[in-house]
Amino acid sequence: MPPIIQSPHNPQLKHLAKLLSASKHRREHQQAVLEGAHLLSAYLDAGNTPEHVYIPEYRQMQPEIRALIFRLPEHQYTIVSNNLLKKISSLNDADDIMTLIALPQTRQPENSDCIVLERVQDAGNVGTVLRSAAASGIKTIILSEGCADAYSPKVLRAGMGAHFLLHIHERVNLAEWRSHYPHRVLATALTEHNNFSLYDLDLRQPNAWIFGNEGAGISAETLAQANASVKIPMLGATESLNIAMAATICLFEQMRQRL
Repeated sequence: MPPIIQSPHNPQLKHLAKLLSASKHRREHQQAVLEGAHLLSAYLDAGNTPEHVYIPEYRQMQPEIRALIFRLPEHQYTIVSNNLLKKISSLNDADDIMTLIALPQTRQPENSDCIVLERVQDAGNVGTVLRSAAASGIKTIILSEGCADAYSPKVLRAGMGAHFLLHIHERVNLAEWRSHYPHRVLATALTEHNNFSLYDLDLRQPNAWIFGNEGAGISAETLAQANASVKIPMLGATESLNIAMAATICLFEQMRQRL
């Protein structure tokens, strides 16, 4: 039988709680926590091995959880009693399985299609962009300083497992990245010069897409590094689209052209 954690003062639970609440703790230990059976299943499906899995005692016999347990060596999971996981969860009214994972090792960004987010601070937006990237075949994600932490609980939930299909680079100096990127860079912004409708562009060659901060948009410095700016035609009086929605439209238009 696997061990059972019965004390709220257990050091493993305290470590999980800090990882869930503090990006500094995640960076320091190079670990993150997945909340829920879906994210663990996606993590395993992508060929990854978790560091450890924590399962609420009352859920261990549920079919969904049993199926996941069968995919894990016995030494790799622990049963947790008395709703202790609920007390540290980032979710309201949640008492779900938690998975401790190692953050992926950083590597040089690939010189292929990519998405660049500049100071995008809303966790839901970042996670949704990651999900749309994975769905449209983009692998490389560049996040500047000031973006929401890609491995925060909210971004992980919004990504719905997309993280495990992507190469995510955080806290990137965009000027330095641009100096090495060999392909066209497209910025989603309204500018007076060199501005194109999304549907007038040929998107069959590799591109980098830049999407900016929810309120301020793309900085002038970053915009100056783009080859062209792109607008999404809209009817009516709406001034702009949510960044995640705009990114999804651009990426799926690119995918449509390539299909």
